[in-house]
Order: sequence, then C-alpha cells, then structure tokens
Amino acid sequence: MEYFIPLKMYNKDSNFEFIIHFFRTLFFLQGHIIDIFIAMQTFYKVAELESFSQAAQALNLPNATVSTRVSQLEGRLGVKLFNRTTRQVKLTDEGFAYLNWVKRILGEFEEVEDQLQGRIKQPHGRIRVDVPASIGRHIITPALPEFLNQYPGVSVELGCSDRVIDLIAEGVDCVIRGGTIKDDYLVARHLGKFEVITCATPCYLKRFGIPNSPEELNKHWAVNYFSARSGKPIPLDFLINGSLQNIDINSRISTNDSDTYQTMVMQGMGIGQLPMTTQVQDAISTGKLVQILKEWQPEDFPLYIVYPRTRYLSARVRVFIDWIIKLHSEIFNNLKLSP
Repeated sequence: MEYFIPLKMYNKDSNFEFIIHFFRTLFFLQGHIIDIFIAMQTFYKVAELESFSQAAQALNLPNATVSTRVSQLEGRLGVKLFNRTTRQVKLTDEGFAYLNWVKRILGEFEEVEDQLQGRIKQPHGRIRVDVPASIGRHIITPALPEFLNQYPGVSVELGCSDRVIDLIAEGVDCVIRGGTIKDDYLVARHLGKFEVITCATPCYLKRFGIPNSPEELNKHWAVNYFSARSGKPIPLDFLINGSLQNIDINSRISTNDSDTYQTMVMQGMGIGQLPMTTQVQDAISTGKLVQILKEWQPEDFPLYIVYPRTRYLSARVRVFIDWIIKLHSEIFNNLKLSP
C-alpha cells in the first residue's frame, strides 16, 4: 500500500496540483494499482451491506468474483478483514480500521476525479462529524436542515457523545471540542467561548444555605461529571487569588453526559458548574437556577472545530466547517460573548 502514503502524509497547505498529479500518476502505473482500487471498492460494498451476495448483486458481479477480490485483498494486506459464517459477515478489528481508510481514499479519489473532469458544481459526498451531546441536540440538529438544503449533494453522519475520539483511527472528518487542544496533528479553529458559572436551584440553596466562599463548599453537595476516558470525576474549578484551583466536594451522584449533568443540577441534586448556554441563561433569568460564588468564577470555556492537519480538506468538509463557524458566531453574538 506504499502508493497511498501521500494521502496520509501531505500537509493541509499542500498545493491541490500535487493531489491532481498523484491521482494522474496512478493511471500510468502498472495495472495492479487499478486492481487495488477495484478491490477496495468491492471490500467497501461488502462491509456496507454485510453480505457477499448482496454486494455482488449491487455491483452486478458473480458471487465468486466478489469473494476472490476480497480474498486477494486480505492476502495482500496480510490480515483477515471479515469474519464469515453461513449466516453473517462481520468486520474484524483490522477490517474496521481498514474500512475507515478506504472510505477516505475512495471519497477523495472520486472528488479529485470529478474536479479533473470539471463535473463539480456543488460539494457532494458523505462527511462524518462528532460533537458533544448537548451541542448536537440543542445547536446543530435544529439548524442542520439549513445546511442540507444549501448543499443537497452532501450527506452527514452526526455522532453525538461526550467521548473524546481519535479522528484518524475512527475515520471522522471533524469534531467540535471544548477546552485546550493539545494534539499537534490537529487544526483547531476557534468557535467562541462560554462563560462558566457555579449554580444551584433555589430549593437546594434553601436547604443547605448559600456558600459565601469556596472554603464553605465542604458543607455542600456537588453533582459530579466524570471523564468518559478515565472514569474519574472532574472537580469544580475556582479562580482563587489569581490562580485556578480544583476543589473536591462531597457527591452522591455523577454522570458522563453533559445534558444529564445539567438536568441533575436543575433537579436540585447539588451544586454544579455549567456553561452559560441559552438554556442556562433562560434558567437563570426565570429563577430556576441561582448563580453563586461569582467572585471566584472559573475561566471561560473555549470551543473549537477540529480536523486532522495531515488530511486533505475536501470541499464538502470545508463548507461544513464554514457553516459551523457561522452558526456558532450567531449563537455567541446572541449570548453577548466574544467569539
């Protein structure tokens, strides 16, 4: 597979002419390069349909041809791509990892081929996106019809979870992440920042009292948010004497889902720290939540849209990123925060 190394290694600032030259060169190499592409297309169809016979029907090929192509591909790679039984066909771990790369390679090949032939007028193809659950439910999904209407040739796979994913390994085009982005292989474009407030319900504060300083939190209960990666609770942060300090508070309840965390706080289960989203802003203004410890408020929470630095940015991904940036600019302006 040495011919495909440039697809993983070229920099995002590489000239598009390099990509064109790369794919033109493929057509002048020995015939087995074309055979690899055909085998990859066959493998993709089998993985998509989870059936050799259905893939053969979709590709208008004999069953034996599809089976032979996949077997030859497995032999070339030196790994087993499918677990086959008489009843089902399932990807192996190696097959799943290979599928993510095949999707990327075939998609980029199709797009560059179209551009060489002058057929592209609108971005098209599938994009995979992963976002925090709360942002997916409350921000992106309500606005997504606008994007789909504007780009009818683009389809979107939207993953919503608070899990930190590996973009390369899982074949994801871009993600939305909060906090500090430390990975050198990622490009992070700033979307804005949320004010983070410490709050509780009036019912909770009536029962346990209003703390006047972080030191008094040892008499209180917190709703804990635990890391999906480590399983450990993330302590509340407070800006004390100019430095950010973590304070552990007694807790009887915890979750790793941001929406559930907010619901727990709003049900009076304890003190929590929430980003000042539209929903939290409304809860404060209607008296459902009360902001406390304003003097020790933690730092704002930055939000980014992130994509791999070493990946060619296709037109469909580029327009989606631009749309996300515009969407969040409007949201942060409405919250009267600086993007």
